[in-house]
Amino acid sequence: MLPNLLKTNKIILASQSPRRQELLSALEIDFEVRLKPVEETYPEGMQPFEIAEFIAQKKAAAFSQDLKENEILITGDTLVFKDNQALGKPKDAQQATQMLQLLNGTSHQVISSVCVTTVKQQLTTHDTATVHFIKLSEEEIEHYIKIYRPFDKAGAYGIQEWIGHIALEKLEGSYNTVMGLPTQKLYTLLKQVLEH
Repeated sequence: MLPNLLKTNKIILASQSPRRQELLSALEIDFEVRLKPVEETYPEGMQPFEIAEFIAQKKAAAFSQDLKENEILITGDTLVFKDNQALGKPKDAQQATQMLQLLNGTSHQVISSVCVTTVKQQLTTHDTATVHFIKLSEEEIEHYIKIYRPFDKAGAYGIQEWIGHIALEKLEGSYNTVMGLPTQKLYTLLKQVLEH
């Protein structure tokens, strides 16, 4: 059982996302949160999944001097793609409106990466889900942005919030991936790290 194997290790989650913290807790894993500022930029010409993995590894690199022998660092990134265009976190209500109008009544991809790092090794993977939204009215989009202020969320929405309950028509893939942490992939990576 993974929770028992992890008892001799300290798990560090490098994310201030309440969603990632909630999902990691649901795996029955004890962890502490440590944060370091990282510029979420990437080289041009990368495939969508490569961007997500690159940023997760970049977040891990910020801790390269600090990790101790018994520590396991978890980093990740979530990106929303519409027609291969990356939608990051909106800067303001206007940008959030533009993003949601782009996603409105269509399907898009959500890619969440996860990177597990120790002093000896690093494993990175990603998961992709396709989200289908029904057509929302301008008033519904405006209401969501005004009340929920989704400025810390890629693509300007949180699937677990009001908009997810009313707009999500179909989901192909993992709900947790859309929330920001592909838990099944993470569980597998942690087992691989502990077996080496």
